[in-house]
Amino acid sequence: MTADAGQTRLGEAGAGRPAPKIKTPLLSPALRRRLSAIGWGLVSVGLFAGLWEALWFFGMVNPLLLPPPHLFLSDIPGTLKFFDRSNRIGSVASGVGVWPLLFTMGSTTLRVLVGLSLGFACGVAVGAAIHYVKILRNLLLPTILLLAPISPVAWLPVAIFVFGIGDVPAIFLVFITVFFAIVLSTGAQIESVPKNYIHVARIMGASQRQTFWKVILPAILPSLFMTLRLNLFAAWMVVLIAETVGVGTGLGQITSMARSTFNAKLVFFTMAIIGLLGFLSDFALRQVQHKMLWWIAPNQGAAR
Repeated sequence: MTADAGQTRLGEAGAGRPAPKIKTPLLSPALRRRLSAIGWGLVSVGLFAGLWEALWFFGMVNPLLLPPPHLFLSDIPGTLKFFDRSNRIGSVASGVGVWPLLFTMGSTTLRVLVGLSLGFACGVAVGAAIHYVKILRNLLLPTILLLAPISPVAWLPVAIFVFGIGDVPAIFLVFITVFFAIVLSTGAQIESVPKNYIHVARIMGASQRQTFWKVILPAILPSLFMTLRLNLFAAWMVVLIAETVGVGTGLGQITSMARSTFNAKLVFFTMAIIGLLGFLSDFALRQVQHKMLWWIAPNQGAAR
């Protein structure tokens, strides 16, 4: 029997066998990464809460000053009555329900979102104008560098003097928190755009406006979003301070009322709500970044 005949018989024998089945994973890699992140997040929070509970159990913390989670979460209906919309510092409203809590959370979150959006949009516009228009750069840049180091909290009296009491002072403080950082970051990022990108755009006949919108802005958006994320938590800090003084409603006002009445349970309950909202807002911003910057591959940074 020749070698060709043997190979033919082996091929005929193999042809009768079913093709091996390729096993498909039950979960996609993206879903596995998300579930892993959720799991590690629960473990992290659980360890923190467990350590806090252990310190209370062994008598190492005063429950009146540092009540553990099971204490400040034990009387939810009693805590919710402090979130009534008609509530003011030093008084307790009679209404009990989850809607006043949701309204308070929504009011604070809306002030943060409006301030962040305005600060980001105006910061990019002013930063680009300063970079491209020499007269604006000469007129505005020294003043911006003078005002940028001032803490946003120092602007609170100015906001109250100019805008009065209400939502606007809180939004203005969030705006100030983001605006100067975005202005300076925009100019620095435009300077760092590779010149080859601009040369290719000009060779293809793009105007200066088209070059900015189609080449420069997509190139600097990832860094601008990172700057926005870094200032997101600072925005949450300043809006709470503004609500304590210049607004009269919101989570900042609830925290101030809890401090005035020495209500430690309400303090830590409100802190837990603020932490949850900050986490969710950062997650939402990352999702917006992922949708807008669709051309950037995930996990593009250095290996960890």
